[in-house]
Amino acid sequence: MNEQWDSLIVGGGCFWCVDAVFRSLDGVISVEPGYAGGRTEHPTYEEICQGNTGHIEVVRIRFDPARIGLESLLEVFFASHDPASRDRQGNDVGEQYRSVVFYASDAQREMALAVRDRLQAEGLTEGAPIVTEILPAPVFWPAEPEHDDYFARHPWQGYCQFVIAPKVSAMRKKFARLQRSE
Repeated sequence: MNEQWDSLIVGGGCFWCVDAVFRSLDGVISVEPGYAGGRTEHPTYEEICQGNTGHIEVVRIRFDPARIGLESLLEVFFASHDPASRDRQGNDVGEQYRSVVFYASDAQREMALAVRDRLQAEGLTEGAPIVTEILPAPVFWPAEPEHDDYFARHPWQGYCQFVIAPKVSAMRKKFARLQRSE
């Protein structure tokens, strides 16, 4: 990994959705789906879906802080899912879908708390408390290769059409200034 790149691990529901939202941002070098925060080593997607490992579906975002700041990434994160919903995003229900920011440094922790508090005060969740956990980064377990860039590889799959595509479209409009110019 390039020493100038930074990384951030977040979970905001199904990792296919979170992955798709962040891939189009200028300055994002890579997005890797995986699992974090649980009790078992080397978890699998099947184990995560059973809901008994304690892991969260997350993505590890590698980014160039000279091109996109941590604050911008966190703003996209909080806007791209319902941070006031505990253990649920839409029809995806279970502890594996909880909202979390895993910080790797005190600076990331402070920024995550500041962005969360500012967005709460600005009314992002219409008065409902933001329940996003902000925790120290645990071991990140990469997901199986079939989950990498799932949305781009399966655009006609039902979940992609009806859940991911509208979310990606909305985020690209809302954060047009942060999109890659391709």
